[in-house]
Amino acid sequence: MGLKKTVLCRERQAAILAMAAGLAIVHAMPAAFFSHVRTWVFDLDNTLYPPHMGVFDQIDRRMTAYIMDALGLAQAEANRLRHDYWQTYGTTLAGLMREHDMDPEPYMIAVHDIDFSVLSPDAELRARIAALPGRKIVYTNGSAPYAQRVLEARGLDGLFAALYGVEHAGYRPKPEADAFASVFALDGLDPTAAAMFEDDPRNLAAPHAMGLRTVHVAPEPHDASHIHHHAPDLAGFLAALTR
Repeated sequence: MGLKKTVLCRERQAAILAMAAGLAIVHAMPAAFFSHVRTWVFDLDNTLYPPHMGVFDQIDRRMTAYIMDALGLAQAEANRLRHDYWQTYGTTLAGLMREHDMDPEPYMIAVHDIDFSVLSPDAELRARIAALPGRKIVYTNGSAPYAQRVLEARGLDGLFAALYGVEHAGYRPKPEADAFASVFALDGLDPTAAAMFEDDPRNLAAPHAMGLRTVHVAPEPHDASHIHHHAPDLAGFLAALTR
């Protein structure tokens, strides 16, 4: 009986080690995992530029100021509302539209009126994106005109076949599945032959369910079943796909 238990324990340990080794191979050799991909979908903010550049800090301040003016709130309450709506609805704008019938267009123009000089060109990232086989598109919860300004400042303009903003999904934001479905249908991409790069883990759940490869672009990993890979350095990760 003791011998049987020992054998079973060894078999179980071997199975666990084999599974771990398999996972290690997938994560160490991402190129094969992405060999079928024909459309590469990139989020914009904190994905195609690093968070330390502070772009979204500017946007956060402008959103708070807009809420103060539009709703007549003190700064602390407007700031709380901004964060709460982002957490609950996916974007602050989505909460403002649902709870206060906010007109999205003036809001989007106002909050994206920022200083783009904090962004610097990234020649390496440009080369890595350009080397990817197939189409490359941007899909952001910001607006398409704002995305164009960011890409120009980062030296990434001209790389992407299409830029999609929240307006292309009828102002429904990521992470809503319907928002992804609308934009992907508009683009005509095949979700089972696509990959999504995104800094917000919530925004990878729907793409994963639709069949996309999912990559979390962030300094720290987020452990979730809908995330296939973590990329602390986007350019470095893409380099591994095109070697």
